[in-house]
Amino acid sequence: MNNQAELLWQQIFEKGTSHTSDFKDALNLLPGADDEEFASLEVKLGLTLPEEMKSFYKVHNGQNWSAGSHSFVRNLTLTPIAAVMDNWAFLQEEFDPDDMEKDIESGIKPMLWNAKWIPIAENGAGDYLCLDTDPTEEGNYGQVLYFWHDWGNRSVEARNLFDFIELCLQEEDEKED
Repeated sequence: MNNQAELLWQQIFEKGTSHTSDFKDALNLLPGADDEEFASLEVKLGLTLPEEMKSFYKVHNGQNWSAGSHSFVRNLTLTPIAAVMDNWAFLQEEFDPDDMEKDIESGIKPMLWNAKWIPIAENGAGDYLCLDTDPTEEGNYGQVLYFWHDWGNRSVEARNLFDFIELCLQEEDEKED
């Protein structure tokens, strides 16, 4: 699985560099996370991290975002583990776990916010890309969904983090055609 994560990072670099020569440097990537950081996050969130997340973060533990930084995919900045904890805690405070969302895709529990969602990336406008570790029977552990701060629509974007990144890279290929 680590090889697949390294390959996806390489594809992200190649895709970005084909458009902008300093793409990799402008990502402002942090060194990979270690097992202690994963264990700390799992304790704080009270869940087991999906293996795809661990593999991806072992290569780079998110981005140090600053003005001029590039997104790793779409318009998203990959959140470092320490900030994942902070964002999760913020979302826990902001949303009542009893708030239900009626218009939700099967595979996702009908909640506005679920404490078992891991906010791993953000767009800077209050929206988060989350990994769902509490899906319904129709869903997949670690499935990817967006948490929109001002819109209740929740839908599965991909079966797991690796599939999501591959989807984003394919979208870039389609834009070029």
